[in-house]
Parts: sequence; C-alpha cells; structure tokens
Amino acid sequence: MTTPAAQRPDWDRLFETASEQSGYVTTRQAAEAGYSTHLLRKHILAARVTRHQRGIYRLVHFPIGEHEELVTAWLWSEQAGVISHQSALSLHGLSDVLPALVHLTLPEAWRRRRLRVPADVVLHYGDVAPEERSWMGPVPATSVGRTLSDCAKSGLSPDLLRQAAHQALRRGLVTRRNLSSVETALAPFGGLVD
Repeated sequence: MTTPAAQRPDWDRLFETASEQSGYVTTRQAAEAGYSTHLLRKHILAARVTRHQRGIYRLVHFPIGEHEELVTAWLWSEQAGVISHQSALSLHGLSDVLPALVHLTLPEAWRRRRLRVPADVVLHYGDVAPEERSWMGPVPATSVGRTLSDCAKSGLSPDLLRQAAHQALRRGLVTRRNLSSVETALAPFGGLVD
C-alpha cells in the first residue's frame, strides 16, 4: 500500500476533487492526489494553483463561484462544519438577510479546541443530525427547520425571522408545527402573524 506522499501526482484526481469544491482543495486532499506541499509550491510559482489560506489551495482555471467564502470556511473546518444561521438562510433564499460573515456550526466536541478562526467566519457549536443537513451546491447547510430554529435562538431581528418563516411556510419547506422556536422568539414582538 502506498502512502499519499509516495503516490505519483495525479492531476485528474486533484482536478476532480477541486471541481466538487468550487476549485478548492486542502493540503490533505492534494496529498491524497500525490501533491506534496513542495509540489504545490511549484504549481503556485507556475501560476496553476494559488494559496487561498493556510492549508487551502485553489486551481486557477476554475471560474469564480458565487459562494466561494462558504466553501473555504467549510474546508477550513476539515469538512466537519455545516453552514448555518444567517448564511444558511441566505442559501435557502429565505428573507432579505445579507450576512457579511460566514456562519458555521461545528460539532459540540470542537468547543474545547483552540482554533485560528478566519476573520470572516462566525462559529457556533452544536451537533447537527444528518436529517438536519442538506447540500446546497458544494457545501452542507442546516435544513430549513434547523436554520429557522438556530436563527430564532441566536436573536436574529424579528422582522427578518418573521419574513423567513413566512417564506418557508408559503414554499412548503416547513409546517407551523416545526416553528416552535420561532413562535417563542417572536412572541414578545406580536408573534408569527399570518
């Protein structure tokens, strides 16, 4: 059995991994395709690869994607995080929220880890069950119900929360029964009126 470092570089494999992640790969994924950090540096000098941040690289011939900041945040989390809160609301197309930062929920066990969090990322901690996740393009995001609950518990503005809940109900993404956290959060502001 060969180790990733002993593999011959396989550009097709690297490209395939990158194509599923808006053109990005991690150092580990590159190593699995036979690319050491030394070889990655050669490709950076040859302008085939750019270093986005520590441990994350981008193949330059991929077009710029719409949600690249979400992909790099997810890759930074070692693919353990889930796009959540306002960022997930935006992905689901609910409300007029325009998050300036990427909201990422990491597993509860990560709370004890010391992390160098990228400047554009807001961390939340909690275990997200498989049924509370959905894939939105190249990244996992919390489901609509979980997203609304998280936003209700984190103090999203009542107007945006109400708007998101109404849109989700109209589109049939949730039922009123799924909105107990939203109802509780909106009770002091007139509730979730129809």
